[in-house]
Amino acid sequence: MAKQVGFYMNMANCYGCQTCQVACKSEQQTAPAVSFRRVRQFNNDYPVMHATLSMGCNHCEKPQCLVNCPVGAYTKLDNGIVYQDHSKCIGCRMCVMACPYGVPQYDPEEGKTSKCSYCKERIDQGLQPRCVEACPGGNLAAGDLEELKAKYSGVQEFPGMPAAAITNPSIIINPAKAFKK
Repeated sequence: MAKQVGFYMNMANCYGCQTCQVACKSEQQTAPAVSFRRVRQFNNDYPVMHATLSMGCNHCEKPQCLVNCPVGAYTKLDNGIVYQDHSKCIGCRMCVMACPYGVPQYDPEEGKTSKCSYCKERIDQGLQPRCVEACPGGNLAAGDLEELKAKYSGVQEFPGMPAAAITNPSIIINPAKAFKK
């Protein structure tokens, strides 16, 4: 069986500094309107709880961006990375509409979409994705999904997120206390 890359996110300890988001933006040199990794805020009414979740592309088992792209700009590589050939993109935004996580980003200046590549170039050099390397709290990890599952406990979804059954995302989240089922 081919390996599947994935991310682990420790939401319980993330303090929302956004260093991962800034590091990704710097590494990928994205346009001002485009962020491949975003830190999102979640709130619970009772008990009052505020938590942050850092999320990029989940490199899903059933990627809806790939299925819905009319020009075949997306491929799933042998290691599980959902990769976009940016030169094929026609800017139709079907991938943006299809992804339940809102991962593909449309750049209005360029007229095309793009997304997190799991820092494919860095991975090819034996390095970690830039967001993982940059997290000062060590709350992000990346690697083989089965190895991450063996090392960390967590879930693929929690209240406020899309149902994991849609895409089977390659992510493990240790949710903040108030978001645990």
